[in-house]
Amino acid sequence: MFDNLSDKLDKAFHILKGHGKITEVNVADTLKEVRRALLDADVNFKIAKDFTNRVKEKALGQDVLTTLQPGQLMVKIVKDELTQLMGGEASGVNLSGTPSVILMSGLQGSGKTTFSGKLANFLQTKKNKKVLLVACDVYRPAAINQLHVVGDQLKVEVYSEEGNNNPVQIAENAIKHAKSNGFNVVIVDTAGRLAVDEAMMTEIANIHKAITPHETLFVVDSMTGQDAVNTAKAFNDRLNFDGVVLTKLDGDTRGGAAISIKSVVNKPIKFIGTGEKMDAIDVFYPERMADRILGMGDVISLVERAQAQYDEEEARKIQKKIAKNEFGFDDFLNQIQQVKNMGSMKDLVGMLPGMGKALKDVEIEDDAFKHIEAIIQSMTPKERSTPSIIDVKRKARIAKGSGTDVQQVNQLLKQFDQMSKMMKMMQGAKGKNLMRMMGQMKGMQR
Repeated sequence: MFDNLSDKLDKAFHILKGHGKITEVNVADTLKEVRRALLDADVNFKIAKDFTNRVKEKALGQDVLTTLQPGQLMVKIVKDELTQLMGGEASGVNLSGTPSVILMSGLQGSGKTTFSGKLANFLQTKKNKKVLLVACDVYRPAAINQLHVVGDQLKVEVYSEEGNNNPVQIAENAIKHAKSNGFNVVIVDTAGRLAVDEAMMTEIANIHKAITPHETLFVVDSMTGQDAVNTAKAFNDRLNFDGVVLTKLDGDTRGGAAISIKSVVNKPIKFIGTGEKMDAIDVFYPERMADRILGMGDVISLVERAQAQYDEEEARKIQKKIAKNEFGFDDFLNQIQQVKNMGSMKDLVGMLPGMGKALKDVEIEDDAFKHIEAIIQSMTPKERSTPSIIDVKRKARIAKGSGTDVQQVNQLLKQFDQMSKMMKMMQGAKGKNLMRMMGQMKGMQR
């Protein structure tokens, strides 16, 4: 995510390395490279220029911290300014209505239907809301069917009207249905449209007027860069939407849309899409994104994802098994599944400080655990519960059954043994057991 921008900013800060203090000359050289990095990221020229002017003013001001090196100070100032440029603070979705109505708008192919499903899943699982999805895209072939498929996958009801080609009427009827059936949230998925298509823009304006949504979201593909920003402005002039959703952010190496869009439309980025799965949705936190752009990682988001997978009852069972030396490969397989549920491996690694840069050219596949899983699944139940019985003959059979070699099986057994010993030690000394550590992990967010 934003790899090119991160790399160029890192090179810009290197100009200050070895300098004892900030001067007009070295600041000018550094900010020239920062401006160039922002322009290469497809950030609007005026925004890039204003940004570097503000950074220069602060860097040469009276509030210089003598405890920081010039490079560190510049990174801090750039981070603070990036955070403000992207909105300052996270902005939540308005759920004040009964039901709360959310209208989705955007271009064709921006990912509205998929994101409508992701948002429904987010509100259902994280906010305990009863959500109704409404199919108002009456133009795109199979659009209604696509939303029904998504709804079935998430166990979320989808409202549609066969043979009715009036999206205003469908939306109004859907809200009546929601009120009479106890739904908390209604998400109205509309057809994609171009800002220059007057008839289609009038149609969505009519839908907006008819249902008076509590929240209107503009969904845009972040990979379109400055075009996304220009389109957002055109839609905002007509709809006056409440917030922006950036989809496909995991594939965006530049970052121009995320950095520019708030300045242009003066509306916050509320959510980001970070993958194809239905749980690949995050609330947009400007400060955390600034940290990631500058290679500082995003530990808070990582902890939140781990926390979402944390099961206290399961942790107690694991604790007892470790105490009795009964922690086996079935338990290990469950732990792997929890890590996989946290999201794509590349995204998780990018949240660790410094790791995004260190592994910039390393391809991390989402099936990174497949060999380990294959080896464990080739073991008998007895071997998984009691790894100590796995001898040379059993290793050969396991390797053959998993499509690996004996060396890989040996390596996994060795690593598993070391991990088991480490977990036993962590559980014992001075009462710092596994449960306490997990409890501390839950408290890290606060």
